Amino acid sequence: MTTPKFNGWKEVLDFAKKNSVLFYDFRFTDIGGAWHHVSYHVDSVSEESFQGLPFDGSSINKWQPINKSDMQLIPDWQGAFLDPFTADTTLVIFCDVYDIYKNQMYEKCPRSIAKKATEYLKTTGVGDTAYFGPENEFFIFDSIRVRDDINCQYYEIDSNEGSWNTATANYNEGHNLGHRPGTKGGYFPVSPRDSQVDLRAEIVKVLHQIGLETFVVHHEVAQAQGEIGVKFGTLVEAADNVQKLKYVVKNVAKRHGKTATFMPKPLYGDNGNGMHVHQSIWKNGENLFAGDEYQGLSQTALHYIGGVLKYARAIAAFSNASTNSYKRLIPGFEAPSILTYSAQNRSASCRIPYVGSSKAKRAEFRFPDSTANPYLCFSAMMMAGLKGIADKIDPGKPMEEDLFELSLDEIREKGIQQMPHTLRRAVETMLENRSVFEEGEVFTKEFINTYKAFKFETEIWPWEARPHPFEFLSTYSC
Repeated sequence: MTTPKFNGWKEVLDFAKKNSVLFYDFRFTDIGGAWHHVSYHVDSVSEESFQGLPFDGSSINKWQPINKSDMQLIPDWQGAFLDPFTADTTLVIFCDVYDIYKNQMYEKCPRSIAKKATEYLKTTGVGDTAYFGPENEFFIFDSIRVRDDINCQYYEIDSNEGSWNTATANYNEGHNLGHRPGTKGGYFPVSPRDSQVDLRAEIVKVLHQIGLETFVVHHEVAQAQGEIGVKFGTLVEAADNVQKLKYVVKNVAKRHGKTATFMPKPLYGDNGNGMHVHQSIWKNGENLFAGDEYQGLSQTALHYIGGVLKYARAIAAFSNASTNSYKRLIPGFEAPSILTYSAQNRSASCRIPYVGSSKAKRAEFRFPDSTANPYLCFSAMMMAGLKGIADKIDPGKPMEEDLFELSLDEIREKGIQQMPHTLRRAVETMLENRSVFEEGEVFTKEFINTYKAFKFETEIWPWEARPHPFEFLSTYSC
């Protein structure tokens, strides 16, 4: 059964009753972008429940102290869907978080931040709607093993598509059937080299079942890598859709005894996963990015691009939010780390796609990845873009050449900025430019400080403290 789009609680309740829903599953997103949930049997849910549900905020990393732990989940009927993976009929409900101590939406709730960003856009007078279209790439592997001990650090990934299995005997139930795409050889080959055709098709069917409209479906460049295009939406809707997509991809893979990941760089020497983000600003039903400037863009669009490019190194703290992100942003793997823009040029960090109508005119920023919390990432990008419009930031001249062919010296000679090389530098740059994100208190000072602490304590310091296997090759015999 396909979940429809709802227009209010009455429709949600009627749908639940008609389809014999047994459980309501209320979900919210933490700072890192992970989903959490709490379920209620249908008999314990009333209309009053949708005004707020209690939960313990101290059990979520970097949220509330234990002496102020009581918080409220505020259900939102938008985006509700029937869970395709539960044994009993379960209706999933997106939630925002309410702070009972400050009597306001919780400033550390990413979805609430995204809603504040949307309201801030309206207050500027620039536009009333921001549309986002993320493209999330992913890997589907057969298995993953990881060890993180005081004397041992390693991981091992396996896939029937892996080039490392070309000489493996008895790989697949006693047979090695060959037909592998190879390193960087996965873009558009048909079956049997593309071994995940049916798996991706099942993912698409499940996405449509929960109400997500898809378009392009294909194998990506790397071995065991795929992509499924999902229709664009408003800022909050698009971020909700990312959460839905990741949930479905991971669980369909699990259903088939496989494991899916959206991490940017799981394979050394092959292409990584990005989350290209298409963006445009609208007002009164008109696309403000359409005009008569470069490639049919408006001056507003160019200033928006100028803002995102100027503050991209700060945005990276939200858009490339893991230490692994920066292993993707290196030359040689189609990762757009050079901060410039161009038409149809996939080597630029901002691409202007060729489109047939003014309604489709947009900018595609190619540096983000799926370790980003989508609510924070989209909000940060829009805030930087709006700053660009307010300050009339010139993005400079477009660069049409293959930027991947430029040497480091040539990049420096041209005065082109690059993305940061580490998460530490991204977070530090974000702190230096925090005022951009704090406009209108979309990102509050408390949230920025909390986010900084969260990233340093959970990723940056642990990663910096651990020896890497390669260091034993390069350093052990010193």
